[in-house]
Amino acid sequence: MPLRNVVSWNAMIGGYSQTGHNEEAVNLFAEMLRDGLVPTHSTFPCAIIAAANIAALGMGRSFHACAVKFLGKLDVFIGNSLISFYAKCGSMEDSLLVFVKLEGKNIVSWNAVICGYAQNGKGEEAIGFFERMRVSGCRPNSVTLLGLLWACNHAGLVDEGYSYFNQARTEDSSILKPEHYACMVDLLSRSGCFTQAEEFICNLPFEPGIGFWKALLGGCQIHSNTELGEFAARKILDLDPEDVASYVMVSNAHSAAGRWQSVSTVRREMKEKGLKRVPGCSWIEVRNKVHVFVTGDKNHPQLNEIFTMLKILYRAFKGEVCRQASASPTDMSNCHKASKLLQ
Repeated sequence: MPLRNVVSWNAMIGGYSQTGHNEEAVNLFAEMLRDGLVPTHSTFPCAIIAAANIAALGMGRSFHACAVKFLGKLDVFIGNSLISFYAKCGSMEDSLLVFVKLEGKNIVSWNAVICGYAQNGKGEEAIGFFERMRVSGCRPNSVTLLGLLWACNHAGLVDEGYSYFNQARTEDSSILKPEHYACMVDLLSRSGCFTQAEEFICNLPFEPGIGFWKALLGGCQIHSNTELGEFAARKILDLDPEDVASYVMVSNAHSAAGRWQSVSTVRREMKEKGLKRVPGCSWIEVRNKVHVFVTGDKNHPQLNEIFTMLKILYRAFKGEVCRQASASPTDMSNCHKASKLLQ
């Protein structure tokens, strides 16, 4: 395209961001700035959200500075995206600072902070902020409740989670969605309250989906509840026999319980059905550019330098960690995973 204007750039950045191509969206926005184009109010939210999804704190900060430079006063859409961005990057102080300075706060602004606290394991702070929200007169919605339950979940606040859930059920049951019920199952399971979790599932006003059984299985893995974990695993595979993530989760549950024959059976089933694990993916931000790495990918321009450093790290890892590992498959798998990096 020989003649590109800000609308063209916005379309590409927005398209990348909305389809999950966050690295491309972030790097394209940086390229847009280098080319001397001035972004508009609609450009920044897409770029900031993309930076949040890959926790590119440095680039996101520069986007924030550019927004202030080019636009002066930030509207609520950019402000809300910045609140979420800083929260996802673990910088709740910056997230709160944006919230305090933002004019025209709405329910999305409050929810972004509550969910940010939840994501960062700050349950008490999330509850305190929720009470502050109610005093302000802003009415909670389903996202607010989900963030609150998520916060209680991560902080192990079972009684508080139950209280807020029951309060919503009494005051406005219309905001309750399946994900709220699933979050309660996760909260009870993670806290080891398996009797309550089973009763909760049995009394659901609808048929539990696969997410409920995954939540229950996750709690069983944490607390080594083998019998109930086996039951949840069977439910998961019955509901979705083609879901790779379900097979991996069930395999890990068997492995944690030392049921190696069951692990082999699950892996054999995966092989027979042609199911493969989704390749692992990680990224790092260096000098205002995001580098993405996928398992088995050998297309990076600095591949040789990366592999040289990996070999150095692998030798150190193998010498210090694998020497101490026992002969069990679980312990030795760490060494196997490290060696896979060099293949």
